Amino acid sequence: MKLQHIIGADLSKGSIDLFSHSYQEHLKIANTASGFRQMLKWLKDQKINSSQAMIVMEHTGLYSYHMEIFLHEHKISFTKVSALAIKRSLGLVRGKNDKIDAQRIARYGSEKRDMLILASRPIKVIERLRMLLSTRNRLVRHRASLICAIKEYKNILEQSDLIIKSQLILVKNFTEQIKKIEAEISELMTKEQLVNQNFQLLKTIKGVGKVVATAAIIKTGNFTQFSNARKFACYCGTAPFEHSSGKSIRRKTRISHLADKEMKTLLDQSAKSAIQYDKELKSFYQRRIATGKSKKSTINIVRNKILYRMFAVIKRQTPFIENYLKTA
Repeated sequence: MKLQHIIGADLSKGSIDLFSHSYQEHLKIANTASGFRQMLKWLKDQKINSSQAMIVMEHTGLYSYHMEIFLHEHKISFTKVSALAIKRSLGLVRGKNDKIDAQRIARYGSEKRDMLILASRPIKVIERLRMLLSTRNRLVRHRASLICAIKEYKNILEQSDLIIKSQLILVKNFTEQIKKIEAEISELMTKEQLVNQNFQLLKTIKGVGKVVATAAIIKTGNFTQFSNARKFACYCGTAPFEHSSGKSIRRKTRISHLADKEMKTLLDQSAKSAIQYDKELKSFYQRRIATGKSKKSTINIVRNKILYRMFAVIKRQTPFIENYLKTA
């Protein structure tokens, strides 16, 4: 596809600011179906062929959900980029409003047009699973916060105190809702054949349970959004990168803090489980620690080994066999 027009889009809950880099034109629309139709008219008025245009937007969670559906339906290309990537590309900037932000996004898109990756149409079941998992994790965090507060109150209040009783009721409600969400996640995973097949394959890897397997499928779009384990490791923040410059700076390789922290945490738990129950990884961990290597870096290597095993079983569509997988 030959891109001739880059449109920057700054999204908020109620409105979207659009900026055409080619014509330096700005439009503010409502984040609704009527606003999206107004955008089509705006493109037409500027004689912008939608097949040669790409809308560049930041990752804004659910704010872009309806717009993305509209763009897919009208076959208008778009891409979502990290807000931090845009910010770092701009250097020193002064001033900020929605119009300026849209202009800056458009400029970033124009400069990086050869590197922009077209957003693919989401798989409906994956999108549903993504929202369910996000909601589950949020409820789990709230429940954990309440449980912690209850423990503190028990040191100074009676068990029958209203403060403790009210929070215990909330904990019970959270637990019930979490179970309902988990039941729907399980039902969806079972119904969708390709998803369920990959889910079962992932669980044959020691250290990869239901939660990690489900998260991996959601984060990778059922292993369609990342071509290999290395790219997913970069996304998760477990891939090590060289840190050197000239002759004066020669530091150890390090992992990036720009990552999906949720997936990184799950992989950390997975690695710690694997070194207990997987003979190969347990032996590797013990040997490396015995040579004086740090536990942190060794755990990170185990995390990456698990990632490579995930991609290997999915690629081959065969269960993991201990001590057999050469690429791990």
